[in-house]
Amino acid sequence: MLVEGPVDLVTDDGARVCSDRFMVAVCTCRRSKTYPLCDTSHRRKIRATSTESPADTSAGADD
Repeated sequence: MLVEGPVDLVTDDGARVCSDRFMVAVCTCRRSKTYPLCDTSHRRKIRATSTESPADTSAGADD
């Protein structure tokens, strides 16, 4: 989530994180090593893919 800066964030444990940048990326996935600021860790997540395509599953329906 992009937020217009500067920002002063307070984490769940009460720690304060300040940024003087004009635009700040705030982490919403909680994978960031620099949480609560985004470090693009969400981009490295591997998505699960299906081994069968929809065409493969309907081919056996006529048997």
